[in-house]
Amino acid sequence: MYIGVIPWARVSAPWLEASPKTPAKTKLLSLFGKGPRLNRELPSELQRLTQSVTEQWKSELAWLAGGLTVVAALGVLLGNPWFYLALALALYLARHLRQLARLLVLLHGKQKPEPPYPSGPWGVVFGEVRRLKTGSRKRKRRLAQFLTRFREAVTAMPDAAVILGKEGNIEWANPAAETLLGIPWPLRGRRHLLRTVDHPVLEDYLAKGDFRRPLEFASPADRSMVLSLRITAFGKKHQRLLMARDITRIYHLDQVRRDFVSNISHELRTPLTVISGFLESLADSQEDCPGWSRSLELMQEQAGRMQALIDDLLTLSRFEMAEERAYEERPVAIHRLLASIVHEARTLSGEHAHVIELEADPTVGLRGNIQELRSIFSNLVYNAVRHTPGRTQVRVIWSADGAGARFSVTDTGQGIPARHLPRLTERFYRIDEGRSRESGGTGLGLAIVKHALNRYNTKLEVTSEVGKGSTFSCWFPPERMAGPDLPEEAAGLTDAD
Repeated sequence: MYIGVIPWARVSAPWLEASPKTPAKTKLLSLFGKGPRLNRELPSELQRLTQSVTEQWKSELAWLAGGLTVVAALGVLLGNPWFYLALALALYLARHLRQLARLLVLLHGKQKPEPPYPSGPWGVVFGEVRRLKTGSRKRKRRLAQFLTRFREAVTAMPDAAVILGKEGNIEWANPAAETLLGIPWPLRGRRHLLRTVDHPVLEDYLAKGDFRRPLEFASPADRSMVLSLRITAFGKKHQRLLMARDITRIYHLDQVRRDFVSNISHELRTPLTVISGFLESLADSQEDCPGWSRSLELMQEQAGRMQALIDDLLTLSRFEMAEERAYEERPVAIHRLLASIVHEARTLSGEHAHVIELEADPTVGLRGNIQELRSIFSNLVYNAVRHTPGRTQVRVIWSADGAGARFSVTDTGQGIPARHLPRLTERFYRIDEGRSRESGGTGLGLAIVKHALNRYNTKLEVTSEVGKGSTFSCWFPPERMAGPDLPEEAAGLTDAD
């Protein structure tokens, strides 16, 4: 309808062209296509339709003018021209109202206009309505086919997929959700997730709203099954997509690995302690067998390296287990803790004479576990001492801003090639095997740091440039920060710790 109005205004209102200085008329001209901007923005199909309707309206107006002229002449002959003109216009208007009523029925109904179409501009309009309805039906059919294929694909998924509304109501779920989570399928009526899947761990997970890490818990439908659950927000209606998958086999394999590492480390510790004790006794009495001096020294060195490896394995195993359970936390005076670690690092450096500087803000503490934090900071500081040449400058910085607290260790050593950076936190990964063994490293230090940082919802960041040095840093969120005026015990320096 609006398409026919625009050319009608241009054809049947030439008075707009006569006085373009009038503001209202100028505005009408710009709206009805006098200016080139509208023509440029119209799609080609719309321009074609506009041109077709314009031609039809021109013919219609010419036919109307001719018809009214004939009616007026007949009216003059019959002695009442105005009556016949009014009758002719009424019939003309009735024709248009009939076509308009037909158009409204077609637009609101499901049927499409069938030829033959009425003559004039209405024929163009009905033809266009038929074309649009045909195209709309094709699009709906394609969309229905796509949705059907999508539903079939999601239904066949072995993982549970659940769409949650803003309030946590289940809006849709696939069949696997019944097997893994106990959500009935097909879903009937609105159900709240927590009333359908009754699990306290899931309730706490949803209440916290931190979905960056997946939740691992026993399936409410089958307690022997372990699930990994992820939640992702999507859409403008605050909907959430819940995905759960069966990780029972992976979980048990990982548990076997952890138990094996922990048990073998404990089992090796006792005989190694005995061996180390006998080696110390032999070393103290080496004057009785002078030829064994070098051999005893090497055996003690290897026993010490084995002891360090077992200690790191136990530490790593303890942190992995700690990720699954609550752990004692309290405010820690980080500047005091770092002062102790830097003092130990200077002792470790010894004759290599590393220049170790500490910049720690005494007003910024951290809420956490002292042993975990000591492992994080000491491993990073000790690595900077062990894996850089003598007299290298090492800067240890502890500071805070609006984004949280930041710990960093920067050295001016030889740097790390970029290809090694992604694998630095892997167990037993070494950049230089020979150099690492000479420095006494076990290859587990950064793996320990990675697992310890997981409990603080942060990760290790490494930047390095060959020939200029490296920086190891980590951020702690603001909610982990603690204020000043912490007691001496908060640094973990007392005998009780």
